[in-house]
Amino acid sequence: MKTFLHLLLVVLIISCANKESKQKTILSTKKELTAADILGNPNYQAISFGGYREKTREIQPTIAQLKEDMKLLHAMGIRILRTYNVQPKLPHASNVLEAIHQLKKEDPNFEMYVMLGAWIDCLNAWTGLEPNHDVESPENEGEIARAAALANKYPDIVKVIAVGNEAMIRWATSYYVQPNVILKWVNHLQKMKKDGKLPKDLWITSSDDFASWGGGEESYRTKDLEALIKAVDYVSMHTYAYHNSHYNPEFWKIPETEQNLTDLEKVNSAMKRALEFAKMQYKNVSDYVKSIDSTKTIHIGETGWASISDGHYGIHGSRATDEYKQGLYYKHLREWTTKEKISCFYFEAFDEQWKDAGNKNGSENHFGLINLKGEAKFALWDLVDKGTFDGLKRDGKTITKTFNGDKKELLKTVFPPNTDYPR
Repeated sequence: MKTFLHLLLVVLIISCANKESKQKTILSTKKELTAADILGNPNYQAISFGGYREKTREIQPTIAQLKEDMKLLHAMGIRILRTYNVQPKLPHASNVLEAIHQLKKEDPNFEMYVMLGAWIDCLNAWTGLEPNHDVESPENEGEIARAAALANKYPDIVKVIAVGNEAMIRWATSYYVQPNVILKWVNHLQKMKKDGKLPKDLWITSSDDFASWGGGEESYRTKDLEALIKAVDYVSMHTYAYHNSHYNPEFWKIPETEQNLTDLEKVNSAMKRALEFAKMQYKNVSDYVKSIDSTKTIHIGETGWASISDGHYGIHGSRATDEYKQGLYYKHLREWTTKEKISCFYFEAFDEQWKDAGNKNGSENHFGLINLKGEAKFALWDLVDKGTFDGLKRDGKTITKTFNGDKKELLKTVFPPNTDYPR
């Protein structure tokens, strides 16, 4: 009997050792994915992410809080995040990378990648002095250097560096720069790759409004933009039907043929037109970009829909704003981009109240799919029903549904489009 038990123990030890060896082999031979593998891959959904909870960015989310956020997003099926800056006083992005790094150490199957933003400004941006849009800020050099350093520190996580966020669009009057500034830093990072100072598979882009990429007025279509299109590894464009419901509302107006529909039918139809608006802007960018470089791919770096607004998009404005419309837009965008293999860094994961700290109901505070009370908005109600967030919390709160999941109560906040109001 002792001999039998001894043999059984030996067999179990060998079996466990073989299993562990196989697991190590699998992990060591697992292909490290690149931007080329994950962008446009329907299995790697993307989102724009800011983990800020408070009314000021001076209060940074902790790594523990960011790990909670990562787990929630991972449960949703998100695998690529977009961040916006690496400024010295705002360690948010570096802490996000560290949070992911720690989660990967704790669980080898945890998978999350990052499109790392480097903020770009013009001279005198945010200073109270007159911005000089023809000269860049001296701070840009350090921002690019920090982004490159993080890409080298976390090569398994950082797969894209985005030079600037809406940094070329002229309505960004506080800080925009000319395309030659973005081109300069894109070329700088591409040279670092060529010289072996950055991972060779790291992709470089700039993330900007559709018009900045030549998808709108022709004044943006310059030689420098042509050179930039050729220099980036792909184009990251933004499209916001939401904002255009006020600024460019032709698509938002209820057609004569729909005047006899119910209010909810009018809303459903309007949100289909919002999808077509986004598709149109994407096509306009794609047509222009491919006329310059037919090999270039185009992904959506930002698009989104707010759930609360007391301004242009609220009850006294275009009435674009509520959770129902947000949910439809999210669903439509995900279905379209997944089918067409377009990465969509949907804006955004969680509400952030620092964006319009002085105005609780300002739309910029309410683009998240999960609010600051830990409630999933209508867009994610189905995930709550499926148990997607079971066992996960955010700041001690279990993820529940807004309106206590009562759709009738939600629909009381929904109004059909309005284009007849003072602008």
